[in-house]
Amino acid sequence: MTITDVARHAGVSTAAVSKVLRNAYGVSPAMRDKVQAAITELGYRPHAAARGMRGRTYTIGVLLDNVRNAFFADILDGIGDELRDSAYTVLIGAAGFAPEDQAKTVRSLVDRQMDGLILIAPGTAREEVLATAASTPTVVIGHHDSADTHDSVVDADDTGAALVVDHLVGLGHRDIALVSAQAPRANQWKRPPETVLTEGYLAAMERHGLAGHARIHHAAYSDEGGFKAGMTLLTAERPPTAVMTGADVAALGVYRAAHELGLRIPDDLSLAGYNNTALAALAPVQLTSVDQAGHTMGSTAARMLIERVEGRRDRAMRTTMTPRLVVRGSTAPPRDR
Repeated sequence: MTITDVARHAGVSTAAVSKVLRNAYGVSPAMRDKVQAAITELGYRPHAAARGMRGRTYTIGVLLDNVRNAFFADILDGIGDELRDSAYTVLIGAAGFAPEDQAKTVRSLVDRQMDGLILIAPGTAREEVLATAASTPTVVIGHHDSADTHDSVVDADDTGAALVVDHLVGLGHRDIALVSAQAPRANQWKRPPETVLTEGYLAAMERHGLAGHARIHHAAYSDEGGFKAGMTLLTAERPPTAVMTGADVAALGVYRAAHELGLRIPDDLSLAGYNNTALAALAPVQLTSVDQAGHTMGSTAARMLIERVEGRRDRAMRTTMTPRLVVRGSTAPPRDR
């Protein structure tokens, strides 16, 4: 089945069918409906390689480090919902945490002629991302570094950290620890989200006169990373009365560590996460968490990317989400020591 067959069936020119397939400007709703009806009746599917040779494949590549982080699912839902009624298809590259593996995946997406890329907190070297974005429209989610070559969608992570510290201090906590991913030093990103989150935490602790109580434990944003961090912090000579983590998935690991040590949440330990994923609201967990509006981040990134892909904008943009704290049952006043 070819584009000529579709044109003949719809009673229009092949140029008209091409315009509909390209979502070109100036196609009337009646023409679009007629062509789409013919495409559906004939079961026509444009050949991706052929479309690529004509200049567009209608595919968007999304890079993430793993599929176990529920926050990424929120972002992907937002991307999918934004593109659902368009001609674009999303292909996901789960590359792992290693910068070289992420770089390899980005190159593979480019080699497969993706029309654009959405990179979620990439560990790939900044220089390589900038070089990629110079030739392939790109949106970076998470990193706060400004750039002229790619669009950015970020959360005000310093504000989010302050919301948690303010909440915990208001409950009476002083020994508040932060579990955050280690910001990579070799990939040239100066403002990754974990760096901004840590800055916000330290500034808030200092504002409350608690700089001497600040404790930062670096761990991967995973259940296992959170578990190991929890075991270390909660078996210390003076364990914290409250722990905040940079991701809900890590908070669940801390939760597991507390349970293994016979500690009850929130009676013995207050625990707060970040992302406000669906897991946070589960009845047995009821995790206090910072809502980053993951779905909105994803839909915004997709919308910004298509604007660049379709030539409707040629200047880089940055959109910042405003976080809000969702208080649940995992935080409470500390017990007297």
